[in-house]
Parts: sequence; structure tokens; C-alpha cells
Amino acid sequence: MPTSKFASKLALLLAFPVTVLLAADTPAGFTRKVLQDRDLAIPTHHSVVAQVDFAKDGAVGRHTHPGEEVGYVIEGTVVIEIDGQPAQTLKAGEAFFIPAGAIHAAKNVTGGPARLVATYVVEKGKPLATPVAAK
Repeated sequence: MPTSKFASKLALLLAFPVTVLLAADTPAGFTRKVLQDRDLAIPTHHSVVAQVDFAKDGAVGRHTHPGEEVGYVIEGTVVIEIDGQPAQTLKAGEAFFIPAGAIHAAKNVTGGPARLVATYVVEKGKPLATPVAAK
């Protein structure tokens, strides 16, 4: 039945709104796969856990999040640049924190793939990431 197929697709899209928002402006060599999206006790925020993958020489340009990002490097080495702070070179096993609204970028400097797990505690109803113009 065409109506039930449409309803199934619509339900799937509504169940994963963060994934849809993320796909629009994802740069080549960078992917962010949402593993979990849950409401918090703070009624205005939710927690998003994502697997972040960088291809060799992959990068994500300057952007912000409407909340904090806390992460951990699983594989490879990445450089995270947060405006107003020295660049951080992080290897597998190291963690990072990005304050709410901080303009930042990241790039893989491994010579192979890099992988992180990131948890975002962000405002509901806002895009998980918002691009910012280059300097």
C-alpha cells in the first residue's frame, strides 16, 4: 500500500532528525554517525552520542554547537583548533572538551583514518552543528 510505505518512511525520518540535519553540510572525508539521541533531565537540552570518522587528510571546517562537546579519540591523531586557544594535537586514548558556542575545526593528521566518539549536550530544536565562515 503506498500510504503505509509513505507513513513508514515519514516515521523513520521523524525518529532520526539529527541524522537528517547532519547530512546536509558534511564535508568530504568526514562523517558523524549518531549512535544515540536522548532527552535529559534538563528539559531544554538533549544528549547526542556520535561516532566521528575522518578519512586520511579529512577535516571538518570551522563550526559551532549549541552546547558542549566532550570526546575521546579512538584511533589516529587529530588536531582540534578552538578560536582563542592553542591548537590541540590529540592521539588515540586522549579526551577533549569544546565549550558551548566555541568556534572550532578539526583535521586528521594521521596518514590514515581517524575515529572519535563525541557526546554533545545541546539545546533541543537547534542544528547539532552550524558552519562558520573561514577566517
